[in-house]
Amino acid sequence: MILRAQCSSQKHTTMATKKDIRRTKIKFRIRHKVSGTSEMPRLSVFRSNKEIYAQVIDDVKGVTLTAASSKEKSFEKSGTKSEVATKVGKLIAERALAAGINTVVFDRNGYLYHGRVKSLADGAREGGLKF
Repeated sequence: MILRAQCSSQKHTTMATKKDIRRTKIKFRIRHKVSGTSEMPRLSVFRSNKEIYAQVIDDVKGVTLTAASSKEKSFEKSGTKSEVATKVGKLIAERALAAGINTVVFDRNGYLYHGRVKSLADGAREGGLKF
C-alpha cells in the first residue's frame, strides 16, 4: 500500500513518510470498527505539533455535532501541551453535554493512546462524557 501526499502548491506528488503510512493504516483499521451514530457519536482527535483538535461526529448523517480546539481565540493556552489537551477535553465535554450528548465512542485517529491523546480523553471524562 503506497500512499502519496498531494502538495497543493506544486503539481507533483510526494511520497508519504513511513510514520504517515503507519498512522493511516492504523486509522483505517480503527475506523473500520468504530462508527458514530446519533445516539452514540464518535469523538475524533487530531493533533499537530502545536495544537490539538477534537470533534464529536455523527457518521450516519455525516455531520459534526460539536468541536473544540486549542487554536480558538477564546481558548486560553497556558501550561504544557498535555495540560492544554486536558482543557480541550473538558471544553469538548462541556459543549457535547450542552448539545445533549452524554455518551461517545472514542476515536484516537491512529495515534497512540498516550500523552496528549490520553490527556484529552481524561479531560473529556472529567467533564462528564462517558466512553
